[in-house]
Amino acid sequence: MPFEHHRQPLATRHRFVRRLLKFGAYATAFLAVSLLIGMAGYHWICGLAWVDALLDASMILTGMGPVSPLPSDAAKIFASAYAVFSGVAFLTTFSILIAPVLHRVLHQLHLNERGE
Repeated sequence: MPFEHHRQPLATRHRFVRRLLKFGAYATAFLAVSLLIGMAGYHWICGLAWVDALLDASMILTGMGPVSPLPSDAAKIFASAYAVFSGVAFLTTFSILIAPVLHRVLHQLHLNERGE
C-alpha cells in the first residue's frame, strides 16, 4: 500500500511530493488511455479523420460537448456511451489526484488527535 498506516509517522515532504507526482502520472496515463479509446471509436465507428476524432474525443472527455455531426445510429450510441464513460473518467481522475492530499490531511489530523 502506498500510504502510511495511521500508527506510522507522517511522510516527509520529499516522499509526499514523489507520491503526488506518481499519482499524477497515474491520472495522466488514465486520461491518455481514455482519450485513445475515444479517438479509436470516433475514427472507426463514426468515420472521422484522426484529427477530428482527437478533437471530438477531447471535447467530450473535458465535458465541452461534441463538435462533428454523427452520421449513423451506431455513431450516436458510441458517442452516448463515451460521454457517460467520460463523466466517470473525470471523477476517477479527480479521485486519483486528490487521494494523496486527502490522506495526508487525515493522517495529520489523526496524529494531532493523539498528541504527536
